[in-house]
Amino acid sequence: MKIKENLFPPSLFAIYLGVLLLMAGLHTGLLVFMDMAGWGNLVQTVIPMVYWGMVAVGLTLFTRKKIRDTYEGPLHKMAEATKKVSEGDFSVYVPTIHAADKLDYLDVMIMDFNKMVEELGSIETLKTDFISNVSHEMKTPIAVMKNYAELLAAERIEDGARREYAKAVGNAATRLSELVSNILKLNKLESQKIMPEVESYDICRQLCECILQFEDIWEEKGIGLETEIEDVAMVKADASLMELVWNNLMGNAFKFTEPGGTVTVSQASDAGSIRIVVSDTGCGMSRESMGHIFDKFYQGDTSHSKEGNGLGLALVKRVLELMDGDIQVVSQEGKGSTFTVTLPAAGI
Repeated sequence: MKIKENLFPPSLFAIYLGVLLLMAGLHTGLLVFMDMAGWGNLVQTVIPMVYWGMVAVGLTLFTRKKIRDTYEGPLHKMAEATKKVSEGDFSVYVPTIHAADKLDYLDVMIMDFNKMVEELGSIETLKTDFISNVSHEMKTPIAVMKNYAELLAAERIEDGARREYAKAVGNAATRLSELVSNILKLNKLESQKIMPEVESYDICRQLCECILQFEDIWEEKGIGLETEIEDVAMVKADASLMELVWNNLMGNAFKFTEPGGTVTVSQASDAGSIRIVVSDTGCGMSRESMGHIFDKFYQGDTSHSKEGNGLGLALVKRVLELMDGDIQVVSQEGKGSTFTVTLPAAGI
């Protein structure tokens, strides 16, 4: 796209020069005509003055119109639009002055302004959604703690019920604590307050350690575990941040897999990269859910019957972006999900 550098092109000044030369030629012809016609000295003096006065007024009005149309008008619109944006109106749109094939730098500035306003509007929407989602997610565990606290305050309550209520309060408090912790982690990652400490380390050992953390869960639910992991595979990433990735992916796999199902964790080395696959035979996801699973607070299980706050996969996505990694998901409702993570191998 070619952008004109001047608001007032050289052709405009060529027009001015041509008009002045033409007017000067007409002036000379007018003087000759008046002398040949024998007009008086007063008339020959006044007429040129009136003539050049008209020329000056015409050029001034033309110049004023060009400045207003080309410069002042668009700037006034920009000023009005800027004021509306400062007052919180992000629906503002300023049209460009010229067509797409005749843009100048003022048009480019207007286009950048429109893009900026659009981005600000998106950020404002995200902020509003974020606050709404946080409020919703916090409301549930707080309500649970409040209800069970009232039950615990009852004068007559059996020991078994008391322990059950206390456990429910503890679980709700843990869920609330995890929500706040994940919000803080995600905020630090997005604002780059956490700087990745990239190093070479054995990804196979880390995967095995993370798998063992879920041993109680798969034994309790009777879930089969299948692994296919190399002895050693050196990856280039931040080990502490990558632990968040594996804990979230494996935690989801075990959480959404029904008793008797299977969770599979496999790892393989390709040319210059390491590929890790976490799959399950759980409930799977719809196509619509797959398009939003990495959004903050999105939960495919709209009933919220499964514990979670919808931030785990958003954390996973952000961490992998920082690690120059990639994540892909394949899922089918009723048949399970497969997450494939690709990371750069050490030495690349």
